[in-house]
Amino acid sequence: MLGGVRAPTTTPARPRPLEVTDLLVRVEDGRRVPVRRADVVDELRVRGQGRAARLASRLPVRAGGVLDERAVDALLVRIHCELQRLEEELQQPRRCAELLRPWVEHWRAQDPDRPVRVVDVGCGIGYLVRWLAHSGALGPGVELVGADLNPVLVEAARRLARADRADDATCRFVAGDAFAPGGVVDDPDRTIVMSVGLLHHLSPDELPAFFAAQATLGVAVFAHVDPDPDPLSTAAAWMFHRARMREPVSRHDGVLSVRRAHPGAVLLDAARQGAPGYDVTVTDGRRLRPRVHAALRPVTGVRREPGARRSSR
Repeated sequence: MLGGVRAPTTTPARPRPLEVTDLLVRVEDGRRVPVRRADVVDELRVRGQGRAARLASRLPVRAGGVLDERAVDALLVRIHCELQRLEEELQQPRRCAELLRPWVEHWRAQDPDRPVRVVDVGCGIGYLVRWLAHSGALGPGVELVGADLNPVLVEAARRLARADRADDATCRFVAGDAFAPGGVVDDPDRTIVMSVGLLHHLSPDELPAFFAAQATLGVAVFAHVDPDPDPLSTAAAWMFHRARMREPVSRHDGVLSVRRAHPGAVLLDAARQGAPGYDVTVTDGRRLRPRVHAALRPVTGVRREPGARRSSR
């Protein structure tokens, strides 16, 4: 594991826990394929996740024990609506705007007629993109793009954007791989790729390739916000989800998101390995957090110009 401690040779490493929602949708060769409920339950039991297995065993199925896709899609939309409530409580869009604004203003000052693009990877129902579009927090000349592999969530984001009367020219959502060549990154010198709550869904072995995909496209900046894991963050997540969330799967997955988030050292090593041409910074929060939103912190990478020296941070 990058940045981690080697497990003792006498004790086999326990499989990394999974969120229930990680197993509900499977895509092969760009097409969604049926998922058997028994397979989901078995996978969770093998990992020692008894409660998650019980939650999965209650999901509705159709003929052959296959998960009912319509029920799964409706559940995912409800969960992401509850995630929006969490982002509202933590004022996450405002904090993201504060993070992105210096780069946007720098590029705007260089060339005010050339647009800046912000791509939100794994956008879900698009709350961050919709908030930025509605508030105008980043100023004029900014194109906001939300990308997600799940077309059901993307359609929900589009529907909500229409309800918000977002301008289609500056706020749009696409279903598919944000890192595909010829996709949403067509001017990398003026593009920021970001995400909120995505990195913990990737294993430590997958992280370098995630950062490498952005380096291959040559994006100017990446900024990914994820929980900073520690016992206090986990306890706060448990209390918040018990008080605010109504979906049992939301309660389970939300707390597990914090528990399995990557330490800063792991993210730093992975980003430097995958994107060696970038100056990478991980801002871990203080261990004692008087403000709950400090439990989320960004890992950022700024592309170095040819011949520039690497930052020591």
